[in-house]
Amino acid sequence: MEFEVSIERRGKSIATGSIFGESSTDARFVYAEAYRNDPEATPISISLPLQSEPFSAEQTKCFFDGLLPEGFTRRAIASNLHLDENDYVRILYQLGRECIGALRICQKGELPRASYDKLTHEQVRELAREGATESAAVVIESRLSLAGATGKVGLYRDPKTGEWYLPHGTAPSTHIVKQSHVRLERIVPNELLCLLTAKQCGIDVPETTIINLGSGTDADILLASERFDRRFSEQPVYADHLPMPLRLHQEDFAQAMGIPASQKYENGDRHLAKMFALLRAHSAKPIEDQLQLWDRIVFNWLIGNTDGHLKNYSLLYSEDLKTVRLAPAYDVINTIGYKSMTHEMAFAIGNAKWIEDVTLESFRLAAKEAGLGERMAMNRLDEMVKRFRPAIISAAETLKHQGIKGTEELKDTILQSSAAVQ
Repeated sequence: MEFEVSIERRGKSIATGSIFGESSTDARFVYAEAYRNDPEATPISISLPLQSEPFSAEQTKCFFDGLLPEGFTRRAIASNLHLDENDYVRILYQLGRECIGALRICQKGELPRASYDKLTHEQVRELAREGATESAAVVIESRLSLAGATGKVGLYRDPKTGEWYLPHGTAPSTHIVKQSHVRLERIVPNELLCLLTAKQCGIDVPETTIINLGSGTDADILLASERFDRRFSEQPVYADHLPMPLRLHQEDFAQAMGIPASQKYENGDRHLAKMFALLRAHSAKPIEDQLQLWDRIVFNWLIGNTDGHLKNYSLLYSEDLKTVRLAPAYDVINTIGYKSMTHEMAFAIGNAKWIEDVTLESFRLAAKEAGLGERMAMNRLDEMVKRFRPAIISAAETLKHQGIKGTEELKDTILQSSAAVQ
């Protein structure tokens, strides 16, 4: 078993190395000598620095397994492909034509044709109604791998007409499209409300909207977010008369730290301190990005989001792969409004792991742990608290005027559960 790993740099695909082994249990990644000798060569991950020796099976899995879907979607994909869900390399080979970031995994010399299939209104509606089962089928058909546990697919939106297409081969998508979760009512308007509130609070978020395919209820809506790891150039390459965006490389904090997806939630290992240390060591603008990260941690506390784990924070690379910045915020939702969701946070804030236990003293301890000045950090917290209520009220009003149902009730639920704004 051997598969080639390539990365896009300034719009061109560059072979970086290969994954080889008898199976996923002993698969190892190694950089190609030609790539290592390239004056512009950069690592594909902070956790996989340039070296001649192959990385261990554990190091390889930590990064590459992190490119795949999790949970029900992964099980459905593995079942449809007649593969073991733990066989991450062979699943990734089936899905790795279009990953999060700028990587592709394929056979050596393989270069499938890039193409787009136009989707009818009914096909998009079916995607909304069938949930994760349908998204698994779309993922397989388009050979696209998106990390995470929720049902989502990558689609292309024509920048001129707004029509939706399914990418094939090496064709990039432009949007991450999520379905409503069968267990979590109104999850789509929930996320849109939280993202719009975050934007009004000064947090960098992707442009996101709801695709309403009928009644505006969960069965008829999808959440579409512009991919911040895709960018149209002034002179794009075309496929089926459609301009293809450039791929920008991205990795989440778990991948960058060499932490398995199975350990994305903290278990006594102080993730907060490690996240800030990562930005200090690798960000092109470490001070700015650390302050943005602090704001997001505060904001997640304000909206009642206990699912802000390591895979929900990412690093975004420049087109030439030379610089790294904190990526825009994503997967920002109120979780504690759902009875089935835990109130235990993904990582501790100071001395508190449960959201009800967080106090101002918790944030003072967290600021010290993060290496931030206490006065500056607490001033930013105070400013975020002041902005929050007006921002969520304004966001709910905006979405109400757009015809998105239930946003007033969601706004009230979030405000009632937010101890900071009582």
